[in-house]
Amino acid sequence: MRYVIQKVSSSIVTLIVIITLTFILIHSLPGSPFDTGKKIPDAIAKNLNYKYNLDAPLTEQYFSYLKGLLKGNLGFSMKHDNKTVNSIIREGFPISALLGLSSMLIAVTFGMMLGCTAAIYKGKWQDIGITLFTTIGISIPGFVFGGLLIQVFAVKLQWLPPAQWEGMNSMILPMVSLALLPTAIIARLIRSSLIHVLGQNYIQTARAKGLSFNMTVIKHGLRNSLFPVISFLGPATAGIVTGSFIIESIFNIPGMGKWFVTSVINRDYTVVVGLTIFYSTLLICINILVDVAYTLIDPRVRLGHRGISR
Repeated sequence: MRYVIQKVSSSIVTLIVIITLTFILIHSLPGSPFDTGKKIPDAIAKNLNYKYNLDAPLTEQYFSYLKGLLKGNLGFSMKHDNKTVNSIIREGFPISALLGLSSMLIAVTFGMMLGCTAAIYKGKWQDIGITLFTTIGISIPGFVFGGLLIQVFAVKLQWLPPAQWEGMNSMILPMVSLALLPTAIIARLIRSSLIHVLGQNYIQTARAKGLSFNMTVIKHGLRNSLFPVISFLGPATAGIVTGSFIIESIFNIPGMGKWFVTSVINRDYTVVVGLTIFYSTLLICINILVDVAYTLIDPRVRLGHRGISR
């Protein structure tokens, strides 16, 4: 509990820094949220600035925003009438979370399978083929891969819808697009870590006691190979759950990623800051859970008054 309290305390400071920097940077962008390409009458512009408190000094705007934030109010969108940032999160996050968790489930399942296979058959054709796949998966951007999937399976073969959010069929292409990169990374992490673990003395001892090779890999090798994967899964899960900005835009998915992209383009200050706060909070919470989860995998890890020690 002491360790968790320390982490939460430091995380609050980190979050305040993130809020401050985001607030300053988004207000430093040239132009106004109310720019439409046409000149707005001065009276209307003045009323809009007054309504959203943009006519006040930046420091006053900042502390006014913090006051509302302490009450759980992330503010109103400046581009969408009567649309609050809280309602945008309520609408967009479940969609992004469903898409992200499904993609991460695919990535973990296939990444571990491929990584274990490559480690077991090190230097053989299985290992070479999987290494080639992971290299391609890391090298090709997700939006390029998503475009290829649309071209093949939606345009040419017409098996799946190209861009909509209606039913399971519409989830397949964006899920695969999002899962490609983490699958490749997890496979590489598992391969590298498992090869190292299988060379340890205790693995040879387990084999000498008569334990089968498959059981040795599953019971002893794989469990001790999960540390780098868990470290990767923390920020990766937070990022993929809150939505891949470009993927959601390509497939026209009404998740948080699409909202974030449009709010940055439109200079919708409150939406940008609010979604950044939500994303940062989620990332910090997941990282704390990952640190604590280490103890569940390796009993050598202990949580003491100075943090994690091994």
